[in-house]
Amino acid sequence: MPTYDYKCEKCDHQFEVFQSMKDERLTDCPLEDCDGHVKRLLGTGAGIIFKGSGFYETDYRSASYKKGASADKPSKPSDSSKSKSDSKPKKSSSSSTKSD
Repeated sequence: MPTYDYKCEKCDHQFEVFQSMKDERLTDCPLEDCDGHVKRLLGTGAGIIFKGSGFYETDYRSASYKKGASADKPSKPSDSSKSKSDSKPKKSSSSSTKSD
């Protein structure tokens, strides 16, 4: 459903309304103190906005393209998992040193 912009001809109040295309146009200003007639403003509509880099590489590529692209990339071993396990102290070795 689109968002329509309206403007009151009496008090110049501008507002947006989220309504169906099948709904009737608004005619009265929504402010309590105003009984003015409102007009629907012409808008440019909503355009497609692509944010970020590489949206097409992950969203719209075929499975065969993704397979070929992953084969071209060099594989790197993950050092982060090794460093996490090595940094933890071992409980069994510390208890054996205390008994000496």
